[in-house]
Amino acid sequence: MLSLVTGLGDVTAHAQNVLRISAIPDESPTELQRKFSKVASYLEKQVGMKVEYTPVTDYAAVVEALAAKKVDLAWLGGFTFVQARLRTGNAIPIAQRAEDEKFTSKFIANTASGIKGLADLKGKNFTFGSVSSTSGHLMPRFYLLENKINPEKDFKRIAYSGAHDATALQVESGKVEAGVLNASVWDKLAGEKKVDLKKVAVIWTTPPYYDYNWTVRGDLNPALVNKLTAAFLKLDPKKPADKELLDLQRASRFVATKLGNYKGIEAAARSAGLLK
Repeated sequence: MLSLVTGLGDVTAHAQNVLRISAIPDESPTELQRKFSKVASYLEKQVGMKVEYTPVTDYAAVVEALAAKKVDLAWLGGFTFVQARLRTGNAIPIAQRAEDEKFTSKFIANTASGIKGLADLKGKNFTFGSVSSTSGHLMPRFYLLENKINPEKDFKRIAYSGAHDATALQVESGKVEAGVLNASVWDKLAGEKKVDLKKVAVIWTTPPYYDYNWTVRGDLNPALVNKLTAAFLKLDPKKPADKELLDLQRASRFVATKLGNYKGIEAAARSAGLLK
């Protein structure tokens, strides 16, 4: 069963024997469906109950769905997790990819623009991803400010593409001269030749930071939380079926995570003026 969250009032109540999962819409809907329907199938076998993946229209909808108990488990970016924790008071991060311990963002530019580094971005059209994206907005903005570049003052125009793959395509087409996206999506697009490297080049990579995680709502049954955590941690890249699932998530493996890992994200968000 598949339902689309457009607002909390649109979500139909589910029976208690169904685990409802969701994810921030940081890529195209078809790619998200491909990834998370496989996660749902895997978790069904691990926890012994029906699992439904519910796509959402934007990042804020995932946070609100968790707060309203319409979603039990969600794949969140670091910033979205901080928002969910502040909104609910008890959201719990249970697992992250090993890659999320040292995540980065890539600043990219259309090669015809003449942009070679961050300083060249001044006076240019630039796109972030989603406003609530850790790797597509928050951390890139934080590092721009660290490098004495104020997007509102120094860029000619600021846009928000809504998703990482959309950012790459907008830069490639010349709709904007430069943008930023998460390193994982960039590597996938470049590796699969879904972006023309003659038209788009990486001009700068951020320092590492913590990013994505799987988060449960704080009042979920502890026994179920333990099962879900174990299900992610037991995925073994040496087993073909597990490796297929890990590859879809662009993960070498999943590791345990904790609330303290995201204090830096919260501090960066407050520093950048994105949290009051």
